[in-house]
Amino acid sequence: MDNIVKKNSIAKNIIHLFYSTALSSVLNAAALIVLAYYLQSYYYGMFSVVLAFAMIMGYFTDAGLSDIVLREGSKKEVNTSILISSYVKMRMGLLVVTFLCGFLIIHLSNAGQREIIQTSYFLIIPMVTGIALQSIGTTYFQLIEKMQFYGLIRIISSICLVVTLTIGMILQLNPLIICTLYGLSYFAAGIFGVCLVSKNVNIRLKCPFHKGLLQNLGSFTLGGLIFVMLPQLGPLVLEKTITLKEVGLFAVAYRIPQALQQIPFIVAGAYYPVLFRSYNNNLLQDHLKYNIELIKIISLVGMAMTIPFYYMSESIIQLLFGEKWIQAALPLKILSVMLILQAINIALADGLTSRALQSYRTGVQLIAVFLGVFLYMFFSKSYGVSGAAVAGVMIEVLSLLGFWLCIPNRWIIAKRVIVPYLAIFIICLAFIDLFLDSLPLLAIVVNYILLAFVVFLDKENREKINGYIKPLGINKRWKSKKSEGV
Repeated sequence: MDNIVKKNSIAKNIIHLFYSTALSSVLNAAALIVLAYYLQSYYYGMFSVVLAFAMIMGYFTDAGLSDIVLREGSKKEVNTSILISSYVKMRMGLLVVTFLCGFLIIHLSNAGQREIIQTSYFLIIPMVTGIALQSIGTTYFQLIEKMQFYGLIRIISSICLVVTLTIGMILQLNPLIICTLYGLSYFAAGIFGVCLVSKNVNIRLKCPFHKGLLQNLGSFTLGGLIFVMLPQLGPLVLEKTITLKEVGLFAVAYRIPQALQQIPFIVAGAYYPVLFRSYNNNLLQDHLKYNIELIKIISLVGMAMTIPFYYMSESIIQLLFGEKWIQAALPLKILSVMLILQAINIALADGLTSRALQSYRTGVQLIAVFLGVFLYMFFSKSYGVSGAAVAGVMIEVLSLLGFWLCIPNRWIIAKRVIVPYLAIFIICLAFIDLFLDSLPLLAIVVNYILLAFVVFLDKENREKINGYIKPLGINKRWKSKKSEGV
């Protein structure tokens, strides 16, 4: 790189990402809960459909470039200023193309539905622009492994979202204006992110172009697009098979695991540049070690998140959304299982990408999308919203199988992580649900105790925990107090 940047340790980056993601996720969840209260199920269903379009279009402004920037930035003697400047130029060009193509598709697919088209313009233009600008900031700080600034951008985005929506609801503005405020909160945080980057690196629009950004761009673009499409697939397909009211119920249930999915990304985000650096320096054993570490940690996080939502889905829906959304309880219970599956999939997929096997990741995701369309259509037509939730879980199961088959050292990874962790968790979840179904709080406590045993029975986990404790000087302080007492 053109300048030496002192990078944070993995542990420090995980801490920064944890508190920032936890705070931003809570604020985002609060905003969506209040929005569900404010909007009727019909309007919330419409909002969910337009939001799905916005997230897909937001990805098109990136087209996989963020991952390529991390790959290129991990190489020796890369000029960071030229790399980021080239990245910004490509993002702006993609933003224009995205708007032209995106709104053409929206008009064609929703001909005659004036409300959806109108809502799309008011929500998508500020939101997608904001996503593009925010991503410039988060990618740069992920590249230099300074996750405190990555987290700061996300926190600012969430605060803007809560403030703007609160003002809109206090003033009792109509749903169209509320959607505009939702988009503007992303835009405001995007401006903040770009300003933060400009203080750390010189962005020059007239500098030479970094040609490495074009290497394997097509594979990254398609793979990333499919990754973004998978969580948006439900509302887009279900709009054609069930009513908008039912789409709203599914969206409420799906939104919770989707928001919590950001927590596994905390750990994955800290390991991602490290995985790239290990592979690019031909440290294949280190890459495998880090990938297994990532899968273990991220699996435990997914399990910990699944437990309360599986046993207390009804209480959580009533508490967060009220009695009128109680029909979303069963779908939420089913979809909570996605949290553990998504967590493992994130780690496996990052292992493929950082090994220059992006095409395999893309292939698995492409198959998952095609099968997902069929599964959502079939199960929603036959079993309604609950069937759609089952389809969502099945998509993650198929993705996990595909990623595992494609990754090198698959048998080592299966033996050391996937098979024992998943088997123990599924058995515990099923048996505890069978015997303690009427006592959800006790079921949660018992399952967490068993999960703690899983952590400490693993020798590598114990060593890792000791490794994090030692720098804190706990053992040294204990020994010094012990010696003073002698």
